Amino acid sequence: MKIFHLALVDAWEAARETGAYTVSTLGLDLADVGFIHCSRAEQVEDVHQRFYAEVQEPLLLLTIDTDLLTSPWRLEEVQGADLTFPHIYGPLDVAAVLSADPYGS
Repeated sequence: MKIFHLALVDAWEAARETGAYTVSTLGLDLADVGFIHCSRAEQVEDVHQRFYAEVQEPLLLLTIDTDLLTSPWRLEEVQGADLTFPHIYGPLDVAAVLSADPYGS
């Protein structure tokens, strides 16, 4: 399955140097939250509008192949909503990222 994550360019470049990405979401790390927030394709724009619309730094859309992950992941329901989002419970291996494409303007 392919899942997606919005990333700041600096955070992704740092991950490429270390081999692992550990940003959970904007301003929070895996150690703070316990998992990395991801989206299905149809959820990306809503996540961008809700959480990243004010970000002035360049963003990348990471396309992740769940078959290549070494950390566990699962779809989980969001409390109070009838939606599920993918969460990665550990570092995201750079090798599991199929592409890192510029997102937005």
